Amino acid sequence: MAKTFVLVHGAWHGGWCWRRVADLLERAGHKVYTPTMTGLGERSHLMAPGIGLATHIADIVNVLKWEGLSDVVLAGHSYGGMIITGVADEMHAAIKSLVFVDAFVPRDGESVFDLTGPAVHKVLNEALEKKSIAVPPRPAEAFGVNMADRAWVDSQCTPQPIATFTDKLKVAGSRDRVANKIYIRAPSYPSPGFDQAWARTKADPSWRAYAAPCGHDVMVDAPEWLAKILLEA
Repeated sequence: MAKTFVLVHGAWHGGWCWRRVADLLERAGHKVYTPTMTGLGERSHLMAPGIGLATHIADIVNVLKWEGLSDVVLAGHSYGGMIITGVADEMHAAIKSLVFVDAFVPRDGESVFDLTGPAVHKVLNEALEKKSIAVPPRPAEAFGVNMADRAWVDSQCTPQPIATFTDKLKVAGSRDRVANKIYIRAPSYPSPGFDQAWARTKADPSWRAYAAPCGHDVMVDAPEWLAKILLEA
């Protein structure tokens, strides 16, 4: 039976990072959407002051609305966990499963800055000091991307709108009402926020938790493995 997947990228990335996973799912007969958030990737020409977390949540909400999607498997990588949590709050009835791929699992009132570690704090604080509207991308090496793909990932990544890191999420908690929830952790990538989310979801019987056999960019490093987990969702 054909399923519908909406795959949400993380910070500095774009829909391009999901291409390998999307190809596998589409070849198996499923419908796949890999939207790029406002101001990033092929939409980097839209970078402007005022782009925040609510903008990116609206990007995905509008895909679900305008495409008339239902029974969606909604996956978010890294920062994308912030987005899919917000989308679940607004579009709960359209979502069948949530998959957090080495991602933040935020609570109401939390921001990326609250949940991330020293390395991201450093680049974010530097951007804030310069009064920049965007945070420059971190190198693929820092995410543990495999050697063969590092140059490609670095060439594709673009600056991230700064407010998406500082805006606090406002949700009522509808994410927890989604019956099927999966958390995937890439343990080789150091992140206290992701470690906390992994521990929390492993201890909660309403979640399934998996360890990814690769670096942080699971969809780049282990597309076959990730596609299999998404199909299980």
